[in-house]
Amino acid sequence: MKAILVPSPGGPEALVFGDAPAPVPAAGEVLVRVRATAVNRADLLQAAGKYPPPPGASSILGLEAAGEVDGMGERVFFLLPGGGYAEKVAVPRGMMMPIPAAMAFVEAAAIPEAWFTAYLNLFREAHLAKGETVLIHAAASGVGTAAIQLARRAGARVVATVRSEAKGGALKALGADLVVVAPDGNFAGPISAALGPLAVDVVLDPVGGATLGGNLSLMKPGGRLVLIATMAGGAAKLDLRVLLARRLRLIGSTLRARPLAEKLDLTAAFVRDVLPGFSDGSLVPVVDTVLSLERAADAHRQMAANANVGKIVLEVS
Repeated sequence: MKAILVPSPGGPEALVFGDAPAPVPAAGEVLVRVRATAVNRADLLQAAGKYPPPPGASSILGLEAAGEVDGMGERVFFLLPGGGYAEKVAVPRGMMMPIPAAMAFVEAAAIPEAWFTAYLNLFREAHLAKGETVLIHAAASGVGTAAIQLARRAGARVVATVRSEAKGGALKALGADLVVVAPDGNFAGPISAALGPLAVDVVLDPVGGATLGGNLSLMKPGGRLVLIATMAGGAAKLDLRVLLARRLRLIGSTLRARPLAEKLDLTAAFVRDVLPGFSDGSLVPVVDTVLSLERAADAHRQMAANANVGKIVLEVS
């Protein structure tokens, strides 16, 4: 089968479109012909040699895909620990979700990683509730555009940060109540001026680094901060007295390395709680760009430049 390979770690130039052995399904798995997959920042890190796949997972890039069950034509989409940048992938039966009838493969492929991440961390980790205020950083990302919609549907007030004025309108259209453009990382002042001091209940943060202090300055007593990535670095200065005085909770959360049993449970909950929204149109996967699988390197360059609003999808012919 054809796949995107990374013979040696590196940037987009390290990606090679070539031949790889087709996967052999294990017990409980089925073979799926991939029609579309999507790009995640974790793919860039893995290609650079900084984020290896979990033990036993495919070394091929790709954390999500949509396609047809081999020999059956059943349209499905699913989360993966790896292997999506290929013509075929083996998937546990319990991880597959039916694609809504009116949805194309490229839209379905844009859902699993971003929407599972948003759903898991807003509701299972942070327990976001109706009437609360959530601050979503890097809100023009796939996770951010999903989190805005899920939080709004849950009755929360949404504050979104972004580094480009050009992206702000798209976030407003998705339902963000307040969009703060902060190219220099100064988001706390504008948010406090608009909402008052200590106005935030939940923070969803893929940035890390120096954002920690600003996050804590905005959080109400009992607030929850979920850190899902460290795009701005893994070190931050923390005043533990603030944590104690306001009974704040800092939660670290990743999705890829979670046990299969936990992912199966999450998939079942997602099908129950979120999937109907894609069928009735109340939730929409945001697709910025669709490229062919052969152009995966171009897709990585676009993501590295932070040029997208929503997902970059690779279509597999």
